[in-house]
Amino acid sequence: MFLGTDKERILDRRGFDSDIYTMLDDVMVYLLSKINVEYIIKHVKRDGRPELPEEAVVNALAHRDYRSTANVQVYIFKDRVEIVSPGGLPAGMTEADPGFKSIPRNPLLFGMLHRMEAVEHIGSGIRRIRNLCLDYGVAEPQIDVSEHWFTVTFPRPGSRVENQQPESQPESLDIFVLRLLDKSTLSKSDISKGLGQKSVSGQLNKVIRRLLLDGYIEYTIHGKPVSRLQQYRITTNGKRLLADSEVKP
Repeated sequence: MFLGTDKERILDRRGFDSDIYTMLDDVMVYLLSKINVEYIIKHVKRDGRPELPEEAVVNALAHRDYRSTANVQVYIFKDRVEIVSPGGLPAGMTEADPGFKSIPRNPLLFGMLHRMEAVEHIGSGIRRIRNLCLDYGVAEPQIDVSEHWFTVTFPRPGSRVENQQPESQPESLDIFVLRLLDKSTLSKSDISKGLGQKSVSGQLNKVIRRLLLDGYIEYTIHGKPVSRLQQYRITTNGKRLLADSEVKP
């Protein structure tokens, strides 16, 4: 994650190298804590809608060239998010084919992801991403292909919004949790209810764990993390982060 629109100043950097299932989960928890998530109220249920489709990360892992020692790289800038995969197009494909035709580079991995319901039909990834962008009301991604790299660039909605009130701006998930804890100490189930969830999700567990590790929140009962009376409160660093997030650009 970078400050501004270039790579001169790094704000944060994480690496993920576990099994595919865990890695996808961990990567999305991290991304959702850094990008904007709009919360849509549907009756009594609150749905989180990130500013870019989660399928973009799955697609990058499914179709990258695993003969390369390079990693899938995700760059978060103020005005865009870039997802860069090692490996250009498979032999037999042209730049006009993604989204309409597919030559799976990793059929065994694709089959596993399909059984996990992380991907749908072969060749539908880019098309689904474009359709989701249309549904989200954001610009379609730009696709750049070279001999050794495949890059998908998502313009960030916030970079195009002018004269919008802060209350209507979508919030990142970590900021939303900090806002809840800034009002009072809460248990994990109370935080979950504040997010509009019926039960504590795996994603929320990982966000809370990350906020604890980063020192933005802390336990109310130290030394007994699994106590049934355990609650969480925001720290001074967490209040500072929350205040910084509310400063107008």
